[in-house]
Amino acid sequence: MENKRRALGRGLEELFNNEPINIAQVEEEIVNNTPKEQITMLNLDELRSNPYQPRKNFDEESLNELASSIKEHGVFQPIIAKKSIKGYEIVAGERRVKASKLAGLTTIPAIIKDFTDEEMMEIALLENLQRENLSALEEAEAYNALKTKLNLTQEELANKVGKSRSYITNMLGLLNLPNEIKDEITKGEISMGHARVLSKLENKDQAIDLAEKVINENLSVRKLEEITSSKEDFHRKKNIKPKKEKEDEFSYLVNDLCEKLGTKVKIKNNKLEISFTNANDLTRILEIMHLDK
Repeated sequence: MENKRRALGRGLEELFNNEPINIAQVEEEIVNNTPKEQITMLNLDELRSNPYQPRKNFDEESLNELASSIKEHGVFQPIIAKKSIKGYEIVAGERRVKASKLAGLTTIPAIIKDFTDEEMMEIALLENLQRENLSALEEAEAYNALKTKLNLTQEELANKVGKSRSYITNMLGLLNLPNEIKDEITKGEISMGHARVLSKLENKDQAIDLAEKVINENLSVRKLEEITSSKEDFHRKKNIKPKKEKEDEFSYLVNDLCEKLGTKVKIKNNKLEISFTNANDLTRILEIMHLDK
Protein backbone atom coordinates (compact mmCIF):
# COMPACT_ATOMS: atom_id res chain seq x y z
CA MET A 1 0.00 0.00 0.00
CA GLU A 2 2.77 2.41 0.94
CA ASN A 3 4.54 1.67 -2.33
CA LYS A 4 1.37 2.57 -4.23
CA ARG A 5 1.12 5.88 -2.38
CA ARG A 6 4.74 6.72 -3.09
CA ALA A 7 4.27 5.85 -6.77
CA LEU A 8 1.19 8.05 -6.92
CA GLY A 9 3.12 10.88 -5.34
CA ARG A 10 5.85 10.65 -7.93
CA GLY A 11 3.26 10.55 -10.71
CA LEU A 12 1.55 13.69 -9.46
CA GLU A 13 4.86 15.48 -9.05
CA GLU A 14 5.57 14.78 -12.71
CA LEU A 15 2.12 16.07 -13.66
CA PHE A 16 2.66 19.30 -11.75
CA ASN A 17 6.02 19.79 -13.43
CA ASN A 18 4.48 19.49 -16.90
CA GLU A 19 3.54 22.65 -18.77
CA PRO A 20 0.76 23.29 -19.44
CA ILE A 21 -0.96 21.29 -16.68
CA ASN A 22 -4.14 19.43 -17.64
CA ILE A 23 -6.24 19.46 -14.47
CA ALA A 24 -8.53 16.73 -15.80
CA GLN A 25 -5.46 14.52 -16.12
CA VAL A 26 -4.38 15.34 -12.56
CA GLU A 27 -7.78 14.43 -11.11
CA GLU A 28 -8.05 11.32 -13.28
CA GLU A 29 -4.62 10.23 -12.06
CA ILE A 30 -5.68 10.67 -8.44
CA VAL A 31 -9.01 8.85 -8.84
CA ASN A 32 -7.61 5.96 -10.89
CA ASN A 33 -4.71 5.37 -8.52
CA THR A 34 -6.71 5.57 -5.31
CA PRO A 35 -7.95 2.18 -4.02
CA LYS A 36 -11.70 2.10 -3.35
CA GLU A 37 -11.07 1.44 0.33
CA GLN A 38 -9.32 4.83 0.53
CA ILE A 39 -12.41 6.70 -0.72
CA THR A 40 -14.26 7.92 2.35
CA MET A 41 -17.59 9.60 3.03
CA LEU A 42 -17.22 13.08 4.51
CA ASN A 43 -19.92 15.12 6.18
CA LEU A 44 -20.77 18.10 4.00
CA ASP A 45 -20.79 20.42 7.01
CA GLU A 46 -17.14 19.53 7.65
CA LEU A 47 -16.05 20.94 4.28
CA ARG A 48 -14.99 24.49 3.55
CA SER A 49 -13.95 26.20 0.34
CA ASN A 50 -10.40 26.09 -0.89
CA PRO A 51 -8.91 29.47 0.11
CA TYR A 52 -7.49 29.72 -3.42
CA GLN A 53 -10.87 29.25 -5.11
CA PRO A 54 -11.19 32.14 -7.63
CA ARG A 55 -14.88 31.67 -8.36
CA LYS A 56 -17.06 33.80 -6.10
CA ASN A 57 -20.39 33.22 -7.82
CA PHE A 58 -21.78 29.91 -9.04
CA ASP A 59 -24.50 29.73 -11.69
CA GLU A 60 -27.70 28.77 -9.87
CA GLU A 61 -29.34 27.11 -12.87
CA SER A 62 -26.27 24.95 -13.48
CA LEU A 63 -26.07 24.00 -9.79
CA ASN A 64 -29.76 23.06 -9.72
CA GLU A 65 -29.30 20.86 -12.79
CA LEU A 66 -26.35 19.13 -11.14
CA ALA A 67 -28.35 18.77 -7.91
CA SER A 68 -31.18 17.06 -9.82
CA SER A 69 -28.69 14.65 -11.39
CA ILE A 70 -27.15 13.91 -7.99
CA LYS A 71 -30.60 13.26 -6.50
CA GLU A 72 -31.26 10.68 -9.20
CA HIS A 73 -27.84 9.13 -9.72
CA GLY A 74 -25.69 10.18 -6.78
CA VAL A 75 -22.19 11.69 -6.94
CA PHE A 76 -20.22 9.78 -9.58
CA GLN A 77 -16.75 11.22 -9.01
CA PRO A 78 -15.42 11.79 -5.50
CA ILE A 79 -14.21 15.23 -4.56
CA ILE A 80 -10.61 15.78 -3.48
CA ALA A 81 -10.05 17.24 -0.04
CA LYS A 82 -7.24 18.07 2.33
CA LYS A 83 -7.39 17.65 6.12
CA SER A 84 -7.13 20.99 7.85
CA ILE A 85 -6.98 22.12 11.48
CA LYS A 86 -10.77 22.12 11.59
CA GLY A 87 -12.54 19.82 9.14
CA TYR A 88 -11.45 19.61 5.51
CA GLU A 89 -10.64 22.00 2.68
CA ILE A 90 -12.05 21.31 -0.78
CA VAL A 91 -9.18 20.97 -3.23
CA ALA A 92 -11.34 20.10 -6.25
CA GLY A 93 -15.09 19.59 -6.63
CA GLU A 94 -16.75 22.58 -4.97
CA ARG A 95 -19.64 22.53 -7.45
CA ARG A 96 -20.34 18.92 -6.47
CA VAL A 97 -20.35 19.92 -2.81
CA LYS A 98 -22.76 22.82 -3.34
CA ALA A 99 -25.04 20.72 -5.57
CA SER A 100 -25.03 17.86 -3.06
CA LYS A 101 -26.22 20.26 -0.36
CA LEU A 102 -29.00 21.45 -2.67
CA ALA A 103 -29.92 17.81 -3.30
CA GLY A 104 -30.37 17.31 0.44
CA LEU A 105 -27.37 15.01 0.96
CA THR A 106 -25.40 15.08 4.19
CA THR A 107 -22.27 13.24 3.01
CA ILE A 108 -20.15 13.05 -0.15
CA PRO A 109 -17.49 10.60 -1.36
CA ALA A 110 -14.01 12.07 -1.05
CA ILE A 111 -10.34 11.30 -1.56
CA ILE A 112 -8.19 12.88 1.11
CA LYS A 113 -4.73 13.92 -0.05
CA ASP A 114 -1.99 15.84 1.69
CA PHE A 115 -1.38 18.53 -0.93
CA THR A 116 1.00 21.41 -0.45
CA ASP A 117 -0.50 24.90 -0.52
CA GLU A 118 1.11 25.42 -3.94
CA GLU A 119 -0.53 22.29 -5.38
CA MET A 120 -3.89 23.22 -3.85
CA MET A 121 -3.73 26.59 -5.48
CA GLU A 122 -2.75 25.20 -8.88
CA ILE A 123 -5.58 22.67 -8.85
CA ALA A 124 -8.23 25.15 -7.67
CA LEU A 125 -7.25 27.85 -10.13
CA LEU A 126 -6.66 25.57 -13.09
CA GLU A 127 -9.86 23.59 -12.51
CA ASN A 128 -11.82 26.82 -12.84
CA LEU A 129 -9.76 28.20 -15.71
CA GLN A 130 -10.07 24.99 -17.73
CA ARG A 131 -13.58 23.87 -16.82
CA GLU A 132 -15.68 26.81 -15.69
CA ASN A 133 -16.92 29.94 -17.41
CA LEU A 134 -15.22 32.48 -15.20
CA SER A 135 -15.96 36.14 -15.71
CA ALA A 136 -13.13 38.10 -17.32
CA LEU A 137 -12.15 39.63 -13.97
CA GLU A 138 -12.27 36.29 -12.13
CA GLU A 139 -10.06 34.83 -14.84
CA ALA A 140 -7.64 37.75 -14.57
CA GLU A 141 -7.50 37.40 -10.78
CA ALA A 142 -6.82 33.68 -11.13
CA TYR A 143 -3.90 34.33 -13.49
CA ASN A 144 -2.54 36.99 -11.16
CA ALA A 145 -2.76 34.64 -8.18
CA LEU A 146 -0.85 31.93 -10.04
CA LYS A 147 1.77 34.41 -11.22
CA THR A 148 2.26 35.91 -7.76
CA LYS A 149 2.13 32.78 -5.61
CA LEU A 150 4.34 30.71 -7.91
CA ASN A 151 6.64 33.63 -8.72
CA LEU A 152 6.21 33.15 -12.47
CA THR A 153 7.05 35.45 -15.34
CA GLN A 154 4.25 36.19 -17.78
CA GLU A 155 5.94 33.89 -20.29
CA GLU A 156 6.09 31.03 -17.75
CA LEU A 157 2.49 31.61 -16.76
CA ALA A 158 1.39 31.58 -20.40
CA ASN A 159 3.14 28.24 -20.93
CA LYS A 160 1.61 26.75 -17.79
CA VAL A 161 -1.98 27.62 -18.74
CA GLY A 162 -1.58 27.10 -22.50
CA LYS A 163 -2.22 30.71 -23.54
CA SER A 164 -0.21 33.22 -25.52
CA ARG A 165 1.86 35.74 -23.61
CA SER A 166 -0.13 38.61 -25.14
CA TYR A 167 -3.39 37.05 -23.91
CA ILE A 168 -2.01 36.91 -20.36
CA THR A 169 -0.79 40.50 -20.66
CA ASN A 170 -4.23 41.63 -21.84
CA MET A 171 -6.01 39.75 -19.04
CA LEU A 172 -3.73 41.06 -16.30
CA GLY A 173 -4.24 44.54 -17.72
CA LEU A 174 -7.92 44.32 -16.76
CA LEU A 175 -6.94 44.40 -13.09
CA ASN A 176 -5.61 47.94 -13.55
CA LEU A 177 -8.89 49.25 -14.93
CA PRO A 178 -10.86 51.75 -12.79
CA ASN A 179 -13.43 50.15 -10.49
CA GLU A 180 -16.21 51.86 -12.44
CA ILE A 181 -15.26 49.87 -15.55
CA LYS A 182 -14.69 46.65 -13.58
CA ASP A 183 -18.25 46.92 -12.28
CA GLU A 184 -19.61 47.20 -15.83
CA ILE A 185 -17.55 44.17 -16.91
CA THR A 186 -18.98 42.17 -14.01
CA LYS A 187 -22.52 43.19 -14.97
CA GLY A 188 -21.87 42.18 -18.57
CA GLU A 189 -22.33 45.71 -19.92
CA ILE A 190 -18.79 45.77 -21.33
CA SER A 191 -17.32 42.82 -23.21
CA MET A 192 -13.82 41.41 -22.92
CA GLY A 193 -13.01 42.93 -26.31
CA HIS A 194 -14.02 46.42 -25.14
CA ALA A 195 -12.20 45.96 -21.84
CA ARG A 196 -9.00 44.96 -23.65
CA VAL A 197 -9.02 48.21 -25.63
CA LEU A 198 -9.83 50.35 -22.59
CA SER A 199 -7.11 48.71 -20.47
CA LYS A 200 -4.45 49.97 -22.89
CA LEU A 201 -5.27 53.63 -22.26
CA GLU A 202 -3.06 55.60 -19.88
CA ASN A 203 -5.73 58.14 -18.91
CA LYS A 204 -8.25 56.46 -16.61
CA ASP A 205 -10.77 59.32 -16.89
CA GLN A 206 -10.78 58.89 -20.68
CA ALA A 207 -11.28 55.16 -20.22
CA ILE A 208 -14.27 55.72 -17.93
CA ASP A 209 -15.83 58.21 -20.37
CA LEU A 210 -15.36 55.79 -23.24
CA ALA A 211 -16.86 52.93 -21.22
CA GLU A 212 -19.98 55.03 -20.71
CA LYS A 213 -20.01 55.78 -24.43
CA VAL A 214 -19.77 52.06 -25.23
CA ILE A 215 -22.80 51.36 -23.05
CA ASN A 216 -24.92 54.36 -24.03
CA GLU A 217 -24.23 54.19 -27.76
CA ASN A 218 -23.76 50.42 -28.04
CA LEU A 219 -20.35 50.85 -29.67
CA SER A 220 -18.74 47.82 -31.28
CA VAL A 221 -15.19 46.79 -30.41
CA ARG A 222 -14.10 47.87 -33.90
CA LYS A 223 -15.61 51.35 -33.42
CA LEU A 224 -13.91 51.69 -30.02
CA GLU A 225 -10.58 50.73 -31.59
CA GLU A 226 -11.11 53.37 -34.28
CA ILE A 227 -11.88 56.04 -31.68
CA THR A 228 -8.79 55.24 -29.59
CA SER A 229 -6.46 54.91 -32.58
CA SER A 230 -5.61 58.62 -32.52
CA LYS A 231 -2.19 58.93 -30.87
CA GLU A 232 -2.78 62.65 -30.32
CA ASP A 233 -6.02 62.23 -28.38
CA PHE A 234 -5.37 58.91 -26.65
CA HIS A 235 -2.07 57.79 -25.15
CA ARG A 236 -1.59 54.04 -24.90
CA LYS A 237 0.49 52.22 -22.31
CA LYS A 238 3.84 51.02 -23.56
CA ASN A 239 3.86 47.31 -24.27
CA ILE A 240 7.11 45.47 -23.55
CA LYS A 241 7.28 42.70 -26.12
CA PRO A 242 9.15 39.42 -25.48
CA LYS A 243 12.26 38.60 -27.40
CA LYS A 244 11.44 37.26 -30.84
CA GLU A 245 12.29 33.69 -31.66
CA LYS A 246 13.91 32.64 -34.92
CA GLU A 247 12.59 34.82 -37.70
CA ASP A 248 10.90 33.31 -40.70
CA GLU A 249 8.82 34.56 -43.59
CA PHE A 250 5.65 34.96 -41.50
CA SER A 251 7.09 35.82 -38.06
CA TYR A 252 5.85 39.38 -38.14
CA LEU A 253 2.32 38.20 -39.00
CA VAL A 254 2.33 35.58 -36.23
CA ASN A 255 3.47 38.15 -33.69
CA ASP A 256 0.84 40.65 -34.80
CA LEU A 257 -1.94 38.05 -34.71
CA CYS A 258 -0.89 36.75 -31.28
CA GLU A 259 -0.98 40.30 -29.96
CA LYS A 260 -4.29 41.09 -31.64
CA LEU A 261 -6.15 37.86 -30.81
CA GLY A 262 -4.52 37.07 -27.47
CA THR A 263 -3.99 33.42 -28.28
CA LYS A 264 -1.45 31.10 -29.88
CA VAL A 265 -1.19 31.38 -33.65
CA LYS A 266 0.79 29.23 -36.08
CA ILE A 267 1.44 29.55 -39.79
CA LYS A 268 2.79 26.34 -41.29
CA ASN A 269 2.55 24.77 -44.73
CA ASN A 270 0.40 27.68 -45.92
CA LYS A 271 -2.14 27.01 -43.18
CA LEU A 272 -3.18 29.41 -40.42
CA GLU A 273 -3.94 27.80 -37.04
CA ILE A 274 -5.65 29.84 -34.30
CA SER A 275 -5.92 28.14 -30.91
CA PHE A 276 -8.88 28.50 -28.54
CA THR A 277 -9.73 26.74 -25.29
CA ASN A 278 -13.55 26.69 -25.21
CA ALA A 279 -16.69 28.18 -26.77
CA ASN A 280 -16.37 31.42 -24.80
CA ASP A 281 -12.77 31.84 -25.91
CA LEU A 282 -13.78 31.25 -29.54
CA THR A 283 -16.54 33.85 -29.21
CA ARG A 284 -14.01 36.31 -27.82
CA ILE A 285 -11.67 35.72 -30.79
CA LEU A 286 -14.50 36.03 -33.32
CA GLU A 287 -15.55 39.28 -31.67
CA ILE A 288 -12.05 40.68 -32.06
CA MET A 289 -12.02 39.53 -35.69
CA HIS A 290 -15.48 41.10 -36.14
CA LEU A 291 -16.95 37.76 -37.23
CA ASP A 292 -19.39 37.41 -34.32
CA LYS A 293 -22.38 38.72 -36.25
